[in-house]
Amino acid sequence: MARTDFNDLMWFSIIAEERNFTRAAARIGVAQSTLSHAIRRLETNMGLQLLNRTTRSVSPTLAGERLLTSAVPRLTEIEDEIAALMELRNKPSGAARLTLSDHAFHTVVWPKLKPVLQANPDVKIEFSLDSGFRNIVEDGFDAGVRLGESIEQDMIAARIGPDWRMIAVAAPAYLASRKPPEHPNDLVEHDCINMRHETRGGLYAWEFEKDGQEVNVHVEGQLTFNNSYAMMDAVLSGLGVAFLPNTIADPHVTSGELVLLLDDWSPFFEGYFLYYPTRRQHLPIFKLLLDALRHRA
Repeated sequence: MARTDFNDLMWFSIIAEERNFTRAAARIGVAQSTLSHAIRRLETNMGLQLLNRTTRSVSPTLAGERLLTSAVPRLTEIEDEIAALMELRNKPSGAARLTLSDHAFHTVVWPKLKPVLQANPDVKIEFSLDSGFRNIVEDGFDAGVRLGESIEQDMIAARIGPDWRMIAVAAPAYLASRKPPEHPNDLVEHDCINMRHETRGGLYAWEFEKDGQEVNVHVEGQLTFNNSYAMMDAVLSGLGVAFLPNTIADPHVTSGELVLLLDDWSPFFEGYFLYYPTRRQHLPIFKLLLDALRHRA
């Protein structure tokens, strides 16, 4: 059998993750024809069909699944060891893929990482901004950012941001002809700006708590978004009540552009954590990320 190219194996694993040649080629940064040729070469050298191909997607064959569970993890270990050796270089280097929400990116991660990236041009980071709960191992990410309460037990987690809370806000123009809510249930009488869950597909129920009493309210209104920043212009324009992170809304409350509602029903909760698999913790790039992102009260 001809010698197997390790790149072909790694590219095969990415195709298996993406279930699509076009997405895999874009992720790797090569032409789709180059990727197709590499997989054909791998299958020819091994004398096995590794992928079932259709017009819309691809999936591993039985042989492909066996290769994914045996050989590919060992290649990943070799990559990690090589990355660890790079620590001997004078300049930090390496690459990482992170999944996180737009709110985590703008309020915590980007302000801290921007100067680090400017000072370390050999460090490469890919950010995937979404609000869904991604399985970082299955989806090919090196790490993710989530609230502390939602991290799996088998992950290492490091706190990277302060506590924050969700708050209900509205523009003075909207409240001019409406009575402000005194209890969360009063929101059903208001035009509210909804948020749709990217993972579950349903509308987010606004969560409130006071003196140990929890109240979840399903609101209705004219508008629905899947992005907190997109909601801001709508609420500033007087189109309804919005439920937003206080880190986004507080400046507008301070300026008088927005009015804080149900303040005593909006407690603070644990902030953001960087989480990642155990085997990643000794890699130089993770040491660099942790040092830059770690929350210092």
